Amino acid sequence: MQRNKSPYDLNGVPDLNTAIPLGLQHIMAMFMGNITPIIIVAGILGFTQDIKINLIQATILVAGLNTLVQVYTLGPMGAKLPVVVGTNFSFAPVAISVASKFGYEGVLGAALIGGIFEAFLGFHMKRIRKFFPPIVTGTVILAIGLYLLPVGINSFAGGYGAPDFASKENLILGTIVLAVVIFFKEFTKGITSSGAIFIGTVVGTVIAFFMGKIDITPLLQADIVSIPRPFSFGYSFHIEAIIPMVMMFVVSAIETMGDMSGITMGGAKRELKDRELKGGIICDGIGSAFATIFSVLPTTSFSQNTGIIAMTGVMSRFVVGIGALFLVISAFIPKVAAAFTLVPQSVIGGSLVMIFSMISISGINLINQEPLEGRNAVILAVSLGLGYGIGLVPGVIEAFPESIRYIFTDSGFVVAGTLAVVMNLILPKKNEKVEVSVA
Repeated sequence: MQRNKSPYDLNGVPDLNTAIPLGLQHIMAMFMGNITPIIIVAGILGFTQDIKINLIQATILVAGLNTLVQVYTLGPMGAKLPVVVGTNFSFAPVAISVASKFGYEGVLGAALIGGIFEAFLGFHMKRIRKFFPPIVTGTVILAIGLYLLPVGINSFAGGYGAPDFASKENLILGTIVLAVVIFFKEFTKGITSSGAIFIGTVVGTVIAFFMGKIDITPLLQADIVSIPRPFSFGYSFHIEAIIPMVMMFVVSAIETMGDMSGITMGGAKRELKDRELKGGIICDGIGSAFATIFSVLPTTSFSQNTGIIAMTGVMSRFVVGIGALFLVISAFIPKVAAAFTLVPQSVIGGSLVMIFSMISISGINLINQEPLEGRNAVILAVSLGLGYGIGLVPGVIEAFPESIRYIFTDSGFVVAGTLAVVMNLILPKKNEKVEVSVA
């Protein structure tokens, strides 16, 4: 029996010369986003350099292991989909707030409870699934894509807080990468089309090197081998810390559901199956609880990698598994990790602006499974109008408690998703068409 080598098939096992570059483009898209939250939190909390380095290595290791579980499953855990996992940035502000009151141990204790709670939700997702028809899930995916667009543009210009933000060099680099990605995606076939993001990133990095924008000092100074240490910190449990953390895990579950739906819709043109949803959410929760063993922040699916799948159509779990192995290797060989961090933000942003837009397009395709009129039009309009709007103007909820502001201002798609669920429940289903005439 001939082996299925198609990178576009969920169970396809392409040759390594195809799988490696396709897997690496996933890692290049998420690497800095994965380690940035722990760098920020560790810096604000004043951790020593030794602890910072260990936490960064542990973050990379946990992301790689949790991705492998999502891809290949472990018991009930895992979606058996090409889901890439990394540190959830949304947890960073909550972690900082909790740590200021209860120390970093309080963060880990709350994250442990929150992860177990999300796993509990996962076991009951079949019952909850009825609250998420295509109009609701599609709205969440669309809102996630819109929410991430400013992230892509900021990266395109050089990254948040960069001293050369929006410089001509950064904008030129980002434009070159985008042009290379478009060219190889649309004007070539086979591996060069599927690996357009990888090719664009390599071309951009080489150009950036000759422009003098890459400092290889971190690569030279990095250790050759180092083992991430577990239990750098202990646990403490406080109800005031647990409540906002659990709320953030509900947010994480919604985001993961949206990402997995985006993967199946964008890569396979089908809806998410109950088994995939259940396993994905369980893995999200247990994986985050596992992350606390290595004293790092909770993990979740990465939306940028959902966008890569929607853009390229590459659904092979083997490809993402190869990428996950690179993460695991990087965790033990700091020089490999350092090499990934050399890629300038403007180079990454050159492809991100397109990747994040593809997420929104996946949401639109899901929404359009039913006519976008009448009841569905109202659900989408109100959900996006308030949800995405609050994300753009966070001052609207300035009077709300701090824990609520963390959730809604950092994740406008949560408001959109919540409104979509509520309106789908309360609005009567009818066949009447609502006609709006504009004078």
